[in-house]
Amino acid sequence: MKRPTPKEIDDLYEAVLRLESVEECRKFFRDLLTETEIREMAERWSAAQMLANGVPYTEIEQRTGLSSRTIARVAQWLKQGRGGYAMMLKRVRGRQSE
Repeated sequence: MKRPTPKEIDDLYEAVLRLESVEECRKFFRDLLTETEIREMAERWSAAQMLANGVPYTEIEQRTGLSSRTIARVAQWLKQGRGGYAMMLKRVRGRQSE
């Protein structure tokens, strides 16, 4: 299978940016991804939120079903990634206080 070009990847990001609601996102992601891929993304996002709130790995494992290795990887990206998790956590927290 051919690897997507940077432009093709950016085209995907542009498509995501054009989604206007959770319902639109739900429809697009369901057509784009398998149920398993959506669930895995949701579990990682939940893990990032819990890690940011100081929840221990063992509890995250129990609540999400993720392996300790995946949780550690999310924790590493949360601390040393490109700032995507931190940016979105800040935005979500801002919306929750509105």
